[in-house]
This record gives sequence, structure tokens and C-alpha cells, in this order.
Amino acid sequence: MSRDYPIDMPSAIDDLERLLDPGACLTRSEDMAPYLTDWRGRFHGTALAVARPATTAQVAQVVRWCAARGTPVVIQGGNTGLAGGATPGGGPPALVLSTRRLNRIRAVDLANDTLTAEAGCVLHDVQQAALASERLFPLSLAAQGSCTIGGNLSTNAGGTQVLRYGNARELTLGLEVVLPDGQVWEGLRGLRKDNSGYDLKQLFIGAEGTLGIITAATLRLFPRPTGRAVAMVALDGLPAAIALLAQARAQAGPALTAFELLSDDCLQLLARTRLPARPPFPVPHPWLALLEWVEHGTGDGAAARCEARCEALGAAAIAGGLARDAVVARSLADGDALWRLRESIPEAQARAGGNVKHDIALPLGAMAGFVEEVGEALRALWPPLRPFVFGHLGDGNLHYNVGTVQGIPVAGAFEREPAINDIVFTAVVRHGGSISAEHGLGQLRRDLAERVKPAVERELMRSVKRALDPSGLMNPGKVI
Repeated sequence: MSRDYPIDMPSAIDDLERLLDPGACLTRSEDMAPYLTDWRGRFHGTALAVARPATTAQVAQVVRWCAARGTPVVIQGGNTGLAGGATPGGGPPALVLSTRRLNRIRAVDLANDTLTAEAGCVLHDVQQAALASERLFPLSLAAQGSCTIGGNLSTNAGGTQVLRYGNARELTLGLEVVLPDGQVWEGLRGLRKDNSGYDLKQLFIGAEGTLGIITAATLRLFPRPTGRAVAMVALDGLPAAIALLAQARAQAGPALTAFELLSDDCLQLLARTRLPARPPFPVPHPWLALLEWVEHGTGDGAAARCEARCEALGAAAIAGGLARDAVVARSLADGDALWRLRESIPEAQARAGGNVKHDIALPLGAMAGFVEEVGEALRALWPPLRPFVFGHLGDGNLHYNVGTVQGIPVAGAFEREPAINDIVFTAVVRHGGSISAEHGLGQLRRDLAERVKPAVERELMRSVKRALDPSGLMNPGKVI
């Protein structure tokens, strides 16, 4: 799908600038630089220009400009991705199209419990718009202060509330999309039932911009909880964590909104990097589970009911031998402090020099065996290797990141990255898991997906790509 680039560059850029507002087409290298490197600094690219349209009509005009000239277009939102999906790659010079100026909340429909937001809206702003209407938009990510709705949908973002509310896919009722030929599909329907043909929005959610450009979305809202409790439970091992999850689900049902897992190695890393996050227990434990429980209803007793039920769950787990200890937050500040333990782990890893990252999904029944098997294989490869395991146990998503023990430079892990990846991903496939749970494939895992996905699945993906983007101009070199 690659091609030569036979255009008169200066006149073409002049044409592009006329399609946009003054100053919305960046061509100077110093202005484009922030758009050409991914958040982790792992991928670097070049571009003809950076277009910053402010309306869907302008996006469509820019895409038609690209289609007429055979110019690839790379779509970028908040540039917070972890797989290089929003960074230009090799091949013909591309145009970077930033959606950050598409940042309006178009509508809040309280009767329908929906909110329509443009793709460049920052996730935190969407959350706040929902709260201002006494509603909840539950998608919650570490990067929510800078990631955008368009990027969230393009990667089918997950986060900490998937257990109760689902991924971005489950939170989306309708989309507006600019197609590769510049047509606009206006599919912003706030319907929960529509069995009138293919569910086209699902093609674009999770496609990482390879099939079209999401410009707006109609999102589901939920009643705002009136009570919340946060608890942390100390555990001996993963089997106990999985048993506790089953017990919590049976007791709480949909009131259980989060069940996060942290290994003691992660807690030790927090201490090593001197982050102001401290576990609530006087002695270390092999694993910690972080639970969040919410209630709805009127009156002042919702928070107390949440706390009482969390306490009962923790007490039963200790009495039944599942847990070593448990603590329930007594205030919002205490609950936030427990969450800070979980949310500080990525920063601690960065301060320690980074690690070899893996964002994987596994069936819960396979998780304990996977962790034990891969840990042994890594130690056999090089004894100083140490996995830092944390993530969203409730939906089977682990961040299985490999660094080194204290005192050994993490460079030793990076030198062995191909062998580490082979160990981890071979085991993931053998245990029936996925090589990417929520970060996407982008450039980082594209070639790996070609090796591990079944041939029929790969060909189906290529068929969809050819049908919607026959010229291969939408975010080339990503996903497939």
C-alpha cells in the first residue's frame, strides 16, 4: 500500500492551510516536534505538517486533501498511548491530524442518560461534565487528565472500572466518523437497541485510527453513586485473590466496581523510589487486593452500608483463611490514599529506570499458573530479573512488567528484552490469553500479532482494512 509522493510540496501545503483556521497548520520543525514522538519516547517520526482542525467539516476536508494526493494520515489525540499507535512510522511522508481542537461537549441528555462529546475532549473534562449533571461517566484511566475521548475509543480503553461498567466499547452508543475518502458517517444515535443491520461503530472502536477518524461519540451515563467504600486485603497468593474476587462478586454483584491487584515487588519499588504512598499494613504481604464498592439510593446511610459490607467481606476472608489482613477506608481521603498505592506504580517504575512492559489478558483460571511459570522462566534466563505485577484482576488484565532486583541496573533487562518477550508472550498464547488487553497493538505489537493471531483472524482484519481504506492511507503501519 506504500507509494511514491509526487506532489508539489509548497503549493500543496498552501492548499492545506486554506482549509484550516489561521495557525492551525503547523509546518515548522519546532512546532511539530511534540506530535512526532510518543509519550514514552520510544517512537519517533517525521511529518509533512500537523493539521489541527476544529470541526468535523474541517477534518473531512483535510482527509479529502490527503486522499486526493495519496498522503497518509496519522491520527493523534492526547498522545498518551503506550504502543506507538499515534506516532508517524516509516514509509511516505504523512500528515499528522490532531483532534485536540475538537473539544466541545455537544449535548447532555439526562432523559436518555447520554453525553455527546467531540473526539478531542479530555477524558477528565467529560467526567466533570457528567458530574455537573449528577451523572457518572465511569471510564477512568491514569492518563485521564490528558488522554482524549477519540483516543480512548480508538484503543477501546479499559481502566479501573471495567469490572462494573465495561471497556470504552460498552460505554459507546453512537459515533461520528470521517471515512478514508472524506465522507462523514453521522452515527450519533443514543439507542441502546438498534438491530437494523451491522453495528458499524464497533468497526472503529479499537481500530486505532486505521479505518477512519472518530470525530464525536454519544456515550452512556450512569447514576452517580451516593456511597463508596474502598478496602485493601492482604493475601498469600493469586489463588486466594481469585477466590476473594469470586466471593466479592457473589456478595456485591454490580456494586463491586473495581478489584485491583498489586504484588509486594511493586510495593517495594514504591519504597525504593521514595514515593509518598505507604501500604496500610505493619508487615509486608505477597499480594494486595484493592476493592471499591459503591451504593445507590437516598439518605445518608449509603457510605456506612458500603463500609459495613466491605468489613464483612474482609472479616469473612480472614476467618476463611483467604486473607491475612484487611482494612477499610474510613474517609474519602483514606480511600484516595489506598488508590494512590495502585496509581503510583507506573511513576515508581519510571523513576527506577523503566522496565520491559507487557499489557496482557488471561482467563482467571490460568492466571496463577501463568505467573508462577513465567516467573521461574525469567529467573532461569537471568536471576536478577524481577516481574512487577499489578493490574485489573477483576477483568483478567495484568500489567506484567519486568525489571531487576534492587542494586542491578535495569539496562540488563532491556538487553534481554527479546528473550523476555518470547517467554511472556509464548506463555500468554499457551494459556489462552491476549498479547494486548488495553494498550492496543500500534507499532509496538503489530508484528507480534502477525505471529500469534490465527491466520483466519489476520485475513479477516486485512479484508476489513481493504474494504474501508483500499489505498492504505489511514494510520499506515499500525495494527496490521
